[in-house]
Amino acid sequence: MNDYRFNLGEAWPEAYKAMFAFSAATKRGLDPILAELLKVRVSQINGCAYCLDMHTKLARHAGETEQRLYALNAWREAPFFTDAERAALALAEAMTLLHRDQVPDDVFEEARRHFDDSTLAKVVMAITVINTWNRLMTFQRPPVGDFQPGDVVGP
Repeated sequence: MNDYRFNLGEAWPEAYKAMFAFSAATKRGLDPILAELLKVRVSQINGCAYCLDMHTKLARHAGETEQRLYALNAWREAPFFTDAERAALALAEAMTLLHRDQVPDDVFEEARRHFDDSTLAKVVMAITVINTWNRLMTFQRPPVGDFQPGDVVGP
């Protein structure tokens, strides 16, 4: 972590540990491939190279295909995604692009159609946590490219 432009984990360890706990909570009970698709898509929108590197590797490690990862930026036109994944990706985009508008009712209703309350809450929190990590990582500027699945990340 010495190569970071600014190391938040060293500057305020309690807050950083809380972020890792928040991240860990969002991993419980959500399909790992869906979780990684959401993290990759949000990181594409936010332009977070560190998170893109990490989460494309974790997606592959979880069993995601190269074809779907390559097509993720154009998921609306690609035939490779389920209706539930499409609903979650639409929600991820709406929640990430809040500067354009609030989450539209039709996006919310489509997500509700595919997910029970518990799963929808997990999807929403996974989207929220990756948006937060994107902002933290683009601020800190950690080195990109060295992450491997199985690496210990965090406190």
